[in-house]
Amino acid sequence: MKLWKRQRSPHVVPSSKRPEELLSRTTLLWLLAALVLAVAPHATESPIWLSILFLAAVGWRAFIAWRAKSLPPRWLLLLLVLLAGAGVLIDYRTLFGRDAGVALLIAMAACKLLETRVLRDGVVLIFLGYLLVMSNLLYSQEIPMVLYLLGVILVMLATQSLIPSQHAGLRGLAPLRLAGGMVLQAIPVMLILFILFPRIPGPLWGLPKDAYKGRTGLSDEMMPGTVSELAQSDAVTFRVRFTSAVPPPNQRYWRGPVLWRFDGRRWTRLDELPAKTPRTFMPDGAAVDYAVILEPNNRHWLFALDLPARLPPRAGMTASFQLLRDQPVNEVYRYEMRSFPSYRTGELTEIERQRGLQLPAYGNARARELAGQWRERLTRPEDRVNAALSLFREQEFYYTLNPPLLGANGVDDFLFRTRRGFCEHYASAFVFLMRAAGVPARVVTGYQGGEINKQGGYFIVRQSDAHAWAEVWLAERGWVRVDPTAAVAPGRIQDGLYAAVADPESLPFLARRGGQGDYEWLRQLALSWDSLNNSWNEWVLAYGPDRQKEFLSGLGFGPVDWAEMTVAMTVTLGGVGLLFIGWRWRQRGPRDPVARAWQRFCARLARHGLTREPQEGPLDFGERVAASRPHAAASARKIAQLYARLRYGPIRTPSDLHLLRHLVRQFRV
Repeated sequence: MKLWKRQRSPHVVPSSKRPEELLSRTTLLWLLAALVLAVAPHATESPIWLSILFLAAVGWRAFIAWRAKSLPPRWLLLLLVLLAGAGVLIDYRTLFGRDAGVALLIAMAACKLLETRVLRDGVVLIFLGYLLVMSNLLYSQEIPMVLYLLGVILVMLATQSLIPSQHAGLRGLAPLRLAGGMVLQAIPVMLILFILFPRIPGPLWGLPKDAYKGRTGLSDEMMPGTVSELAQSDAVTFRVRFTSAVPPPNQRYWRGPVLWRFDGRRWTRLDELPAKTPRTFMPDGAAVDYAVILEPNNRHWLFALDLPARLPPRAGMTASFQLLRDQPVNEVYRYEMRSFPSYRTGELTEIERQRGLQLPAYGNARARELAGQWRERLTRPEDRVNAALSLFREQEFYYTLNPPLLGANGVDDFLFRTRRGFCEHYASAFVFLMRAAGVPARVVTGYQGGEINKQGGYFIVRQSDAHAWAEVWLAERGWVRVDPTAAVAPGRIQDGLYAAVADPESLPFLARRGGQGDYEWLRQLALSWDSLNNSWNEWVLAYGPDRQKEFLSGLGFGPVDWAEMTVAMTVTLGGVGLLFIGWRWRQRGPRDPVARAWQRFCARLARHGLTREPQEGPLDFGERVAASRPHAAASARKIAQLYARLRYGPIRTPSDLHLLRHLVRQFRV
């Protein structure tokens, strides 16, 4: 009776919970290395205190493992978590968004490291590491970053395979070889999914707004200095591959935002929406066919040669002939275009006439007076246009990246005092003069020219090619492009910015298109790298639904839809799966390194007439071998004992597995 009571007592009932296995020192070092590699690219974007915190946590955890010290107490970890969260909140003013979210993820990974002790903790950190790896793609998707992250993924996979099999004898670089084998086997599946998985327009899910910050380019307004600032950047805006004759430089005007409003200093764009019925024009000459590979700019507008005659998918054209996409360009976007460099547009509406003549009520009196004289003296609008161009051409005007500051009457200051400016100064002053002279006019911004990359067979348009020009409306011709910059610096239109500025060495290196002397080899190397980047953009980053259908149709499948692609993907994956199963069937055999070593030992003996019976255990077989081969008795017994301990014992040690392999290799029948 007393015994029964003791057995029912809660103080003596044994616990059924198994103790969790601790992370070995080797596994922990692999884990620390993987996390450091995943966080390293974020060091340039994160606050310095966060990088110090993460490295301190890594060093502290490594010291604990090396010296067999205790983990920090819970109260200290809680304090560290609160301080790290407060630091992120203070730095970013929020805990949401790309930058704050990544910073918080790094801080929590650092804190988690200081409580990591068992295998489950290691698995949690591995998946945190995968999130950190993917978050790097929010900042860069260029080839070097992707190759680096592929290496980090290999280390992550190696660590993940090491965690549940700490005692499987994976020594040295064996975990990396195992991870590399898994990645190689996954490549066919990855390629099939990449090519055939039906693409959808735009991203699969929304990203925070700050994921697109830091991207520069043309805006929807222009004032002195806005375009000249872009001239200091040699970043690529878009690339163009012509499929027909390449137009000459004086026709390579890449149309962007059209600016109508003027407040005396700033030109701004109207809130125009794409017209339900695209505005037509009369082509005058041959068409130009080309494909544009546009870099992300977080804007709705697309760039095309004057004037676009084709609409890309999910895009429309405003009454000002500007192309607008239905969503911002936040990924590399490829679209095919057709344009007519020579054209005649239709009649001018009354609303457009009012907008094309709008000027502030006051200001710039001298420019208004000059334009009024032209209006009284010259009856034809074409003559007034030529009078303004003659003013720029014949007077001492200069084209410069560093114009003097202008006062409240900026047009008067530029025309009659400084006479030094960049393209936005000339376009602004010209349109002001035309409106004051009674000629409807507007400012057009975009890019002009482009540099040919002969190695890749395409043109590169950089931020330094940003340009502003004017359009005037003339009877029987419609809107006509007039570039007052060409009257002052014709070399800018024919040969680019490098040929027009007084100090070309002040431009970024890749924006200098003249002779580079001793550095020409470096420039050619940069163009080779850009050619590789362009292929990456066209076939990887810009592989959207339109590119996918174009590619599959080019392979002879004809028009395809998502249902057909899904069937093709399923059938192809099934075929690859069957091939893999067949290959594995032919390669079947024990994968356990212990079982492989024992099988090699038994096979060697079988070739000399000592075949192990199915019912014979390893120790009995070892004794029979020792009896029949006295000279190898000690080695045979040792091999059988080691195999039995490794195969059926409670734990494996890498040293025992290493010894078993060594004895099997050295065994002689």
